Order: sequence, then C-alpha cells, then structure tokens
Amino acid sequence: MGGLAFRLLLLPFLAPVATTAVNPALRALASLNLQIFPTFQPEEANNYSIYYFDQKIDHFGFYNTKTFKQRYLISDKYWKTYDGVILFYTGNEGDITWFSNHTGFMWDVAEKLKALLVFAEHRYYGESLPFGDDSFKDSKHLNFLTSEQALADFAELIRHLKRTVPGADGQPVIAIGGSYGGVLAAWFRMKYPHLVVGALAASAPIWQFEELTPCGVNLNSEDIQRLKDWLSETWVNLAMVNYPYPANFLKPLPSWPVKEVCQYLTNPYMSDSLLVQNIYQALNVYYNYSGQTRCNNISETTIGNLGSRVWGYQTCTEIILPFCTNGVDDMFEARSWDLDKYSDDCYKQWGVRPRPSWVTTLYGGKDIRSHSNIIFSNGDLDPWSGGGVTEDLSDTLVAVNIPDGAHHLDLRPSTETDPPSLQLARSVELRHMKQWVSDFYGNYRKQP
Repeated sequence: MGGLAFRLLLLPFLAPVATTAVNPALRALASLNLQIFPTFQPEEANNYSIYYFDQKIDHFGFYNTKTFKQRYLISDKYWKTYDGVILFYTGNEGDITWFSNHTGFMWDVAEKLKALLVFAEHRYYGESLPFGDDSFKDSKHLNFLTSEQALADFAELIRHLKRTVPGADGQPVIAIGGSYGGVLAAWFRMKYPHLVVGALAASAPIWQFEELTPCGVNLNSEDIQRLKDWLSETWVNLAMVNYPYPANFLKPLPSWPVKEVCQYLTNPYMSDSLLVQNIYQALNVYYNYSGQTRCNNISETTIGNLGSRVWGYQTCTEIILPFCTNGVDDMFEARSWDLDKYSDDCYKQWGVRPRPSWVTTLYGGKDIRSHSNIIFSNGDLDPWSGGGVTEDLSDTLVAVNIPDGAHHLDLRPSTETDPPSLQLARSVELRHMKQWVSDFYGNYRKQP
C-alpha cells in the first residue's frame, strides 16, 4: 500500500496519546477479558451471593501481615452436599461478576454435576484491591501482583470454604478458567493437586512463553506503527470472538464476524484508494456494527479501562508472551520479538524489567507429564491456540480441539447455533469431570 494512502487512512482515526509500546496480541488478550458489554446469559447467571475473604497481601513472607478483601461469588442452587462438587472459577484480569455472567458453561453443567459454583476474583482486579485506591500507585504497591500470589489466594479461599461452609469439607474441587484464567486453572492443578482434583483450562496458552513457541528475527519499520498496531489488534480481537451467533462480548457483532470483515478484503490487487475504503468498511464491522459510533479512535480498541493497565504490569513482569510475525505464514507485516526493547518499554512505564524465564522455571514449561487431570481445550479459530496444548500428553492430560471454536467458546453459554464440534467438546469435558468426581468419592469413601 502506498504511504500516502496509508496516511490518509490514519487521519480520521488518529488521536494524540502517549503509550508504551505493547504487542498488539498481548493487548488483545487483555481486551478479551476486560470490557463489559451485555451478552446472552443463562437465567441463573446473576443468581449468586457476594462474599469477601480476608486474604494475606503476601503469602510468601512473614513480615507483612496486612490483609485485603478478596471478593468471591457463590451459587448453590443445584448443589448437593452428599455427592456434589465445587466448581471453582480461577478469576483472571477483570471484574469477577462479569466473568460469572459470561461463563455460561459452569451454569449449564451445575445441575448435572450437583455443583456449588464459586467465582474467585483475581487480586488487583475488580474490587479485590490490596491497597485500595493506592493499589496501582507505583511498582512498590504492585509488587504483590503475581500468578503465585493469585494461586495462593485461591488455595486459601478453598481452605476457608471447606472450613466454614457446611457440607463443603468432603467435596472435590475442579478448577475452571479461560484464557489467562485457563492458564491459572492449569497451574493451580499443578501446584495444588491436593486441593483440586482436576482442571479445565480453556484457551490457555501455557506454552506461549520463552523458548516454548519459537519466534523469528524479521524486522519491521517503525513508520506509523501505532496505526498498524491498532489494525493488527483489531484483527486479533475479531478472530478471538468469531462466534457462530451474534454477541456483545467485546463489541456488538454479527455471527461469524470474520466472514463479514473478509468480504471487504478479498482482492489484493485493488487500488490504494479502494483498499483504504474497504479497510474502513471492514473496521466498521468491529467498531460500528450497531451504527451508534460517531468517531473511531486508534488509541482505543476495547482496552480503555483500569484492568488492562494492570494487565500491562503483569506482562512486564512474569507473564511474558513473545509474539512475532513473518508476513509469510500469517496476514501481518514482518515483526520481530525484541526482548531488549520490550524490557526498556516496561522499565519506562513501570520501573520494572521482565523475567522471561521465571514462568517456565516455576511451572515446568513443556515438561508437565508428571501432572494429571487437566483438560486443555482450544479452538482452531483462536489465534492463541498456537501457544496451547493441542495434543494429548497422557491419558489424563487431555487436549480437546474445537475446529469451529474461537477463544474459549466452550466456556460461553450453550445456544441453538453451537456447531457440532463445540457440542462434542463440551460433552467430552463433562465426561472427564464426572470421572474425576467419581474417582474422588470412590477413594474418599474407602478411607478408614
């Protein structure tokens, strides 16, 4: 595309903003979980009680004894204390009430599993703020925002529930999460197998870390990079929410929105001016399908709230997810993964530098065969599936692949338009969970 035409495209959208360079795919992952829009919900989705638990700010030191209020939600409509199960949602980077209302799978299977539903909020998100309004003040206050601390929160909360909720003590617990929450669900089962009998890790890119998913060394021009990043992030968002029914998950969108977008981008040989017009039409499918948006702004996709800013800190410390493109095997311009530049950008914004090897040191990288009872589900339409587990690693480390699935589609509510591959995936997931519960009670009741 000619440079003049590209700058003409830039003008209607350009808004002055100073931001630290963040990989578009990383920002897209945050945006998937942070924007709050109404969507289809099961009738029971709001039928929960809200509680708060006094959590330690620091689980791994002994000097700091301060606590904060961790929010969690409970629904016991279908729970049976004799042979039921606790389904525990490992909250990720956003408000827990929003996750509860968008995780229809848990509500759909609650009756079948006689389940108590628990949705635990991740520290530093929603209302679970360790230092209140000062939680995001500086890197000193953010120092306790780590996956290890979050998993310890979940562990302490489960212990609290088993001590205080009548009937919960003798029940198995299954961890469930999607995206970063799915990563946490898998890691939770790995680190605390005595607390959870299994985990459903939906669209969990646990292998999208240093040396686990290779990146090339192609270079890219810095010219008008902000616009290119905005476009790239938009295409990633579209791919993640390419659901087979109309949804308002990130933005109001039609069913199969990628098909709607691609109708404007089928001819690579059109003139620059026509290409600019068609890109504008394609963008409007995502940003203005409802016809209510008067002006687009390239400083925003769906990540303009506080939660995404905090997620930026996490991706600058331990959740380092390398991404690169080569322009040959993908639809993007060639762009290398430059850890040094990434580190400098992180230091400029947060005063911290990333530790790219820490996650693989802590959780084992690809060598996780010693673990068990984890379902890794991935949709083939999800751009994050490349960092997920897509093949069985053992009889109990199971991959469930959904050819027609977008980002953690299996955790969303069931609908009449669900493709057969999605229905099959959910039935496989439910079968494994039932087996975990059966095995638990079989062993539990054999104990003297």
